[in-house]
Amino acid sequence: MNIIDISWPLSEKTTGYKDRKTVGVESLKNFDRDGARESALWITTHSGTHVDAPAHMLKEGKTIDQLPLESFSGPCVVLDLTVVAEKITRAWLEDQAEHIKEGDIVLFKTSNSYQGATEKFNPLFVYLDLSGAQYLAEKKVKAVGVDYLGVERNQPGHLTHHELMTHDIGVIEGLRLESVEPGRYMLVCLPLRVVGLDGAPARAVLLQE
Repeated sequence: MNIIDISWPLSEKTTGYKDRKTVGVESLKNFDRDGARESALWITTHSGTHVDAPAHMLKEGKTIDQLPLESFSGPCVVLDLTVVAEKITRAWLEDQAEHIKEGDIVLFKTSNSYQGATEKFNPLFVYLDLSGAQYLAEKKVKAVGVDYLGVERNQPGHLTHHELMTHDIGVIEGLRLESVEPGRYMLVCLPLRVVGLDGAPARAVLLQE
């Protein structure tokens, strides 16, 4: 079995949404002084590869610990949308309809994947627009994964998030798909078990026989 890591590497240089600092590291012990090494890690709920819980955008939405792990793991399809220049619309997804099955986790490989993990934040990243989210809801997919730090570009009202979350479609952001071929895989994406929060960082891997 081939295991493909599609997680964003975390360090103090990791790109943050709108260049916000989302990772910090502090040395607590070192070998010269303490004979061992220990560090403190500071992260946000949206650092690197992460899962958005409905509580992120819905006032009464579930928090990350209230979601079953199955929400973000299972049969998955990686779609090659590297030709998309701005936004993933219904029309783009209809062209891929034969590859999208009910219950799938759909991952979008776009030109975003070729931006470095420590580069300055790109506000013009390719995003999923409302019409695309509506199409995915009609197809009854289980979750959506995008290869940048947001599923949308902070559109007024966050309509893409709302469309997905009100249809119980999971949202995974910050995937790294530059070396992944389009096709079908098994996805394992496990968010940290933090209580009462709006999301959590996750380790995401694709399994391929």
